[in-house]
Amino acid sequence: MEVRTPDPDPEPEGSASVPSAVGPGWLSDIELEQVRHRMPVLYVEAVPVRVDGLGQVTEVGLLLRANALGEITRTIVSGRVMYGETLRDALFRHLEKDLGPMAFPQLPASPVPFMVAEYFPIPGVSPYSDDRQHAVSLAYVVPVTGTCEPRQDALELTWMSPAEASAPQVAAELEGGRGALVRAALASVGVLP
Repeated sequence: MEVRTPDPDPEPEGSASVPSAVGPGWLSDIELEQVRHRMPVLYVEAVPVRVDGLGQVTEVGLLLRANALGEITRTIVSGRVMYGETLRDALFRHLEKDLGPMAFPQLPASPVPFMVAEYFPIPGVSPYSDDRQHAVSLAYVVPVTGTCEPRQDALELTWMSPAEASAPQVAAELEGGRGALVRAALASVGVLP
């Protein structure tokens, strides 16, 4: 027995759907904009870290990038989960996209995040904001063992001590309230100063 959730805005019979120029499981820019105004979008986020031989976090990696307004800001690895993609695959894809193929991330054995962060387009609803959309993000702390060479829109990856990464001046540089997310990540692994 097939059970379906009805489409709230079905296409009229006989209307041809415009094929998307992007791959299966992904949305065109127009489709994404429409979805962002109708429902929350699922993201994965990762705070890359270096650990010592005992598994203690010694460094935290923060990306430096220019945002759409041309401002230089800090951020963490982040991206959407595609339709049909596992959380593990999405996390790995975004880590490789942002840190490069030689980063060698050590994905967690369990797909349970240290936090679920909810981003709103309206400031003040939660500590996290994204003026484009309402998004739900599953956040992970991910050790990396290789060489990180930022790609895509990242300018560089800066390695900081946990104390430096949790400092108020660094939190102010992190967009969308991600300073609180980095502090929560450090607390989840027992290294928040």
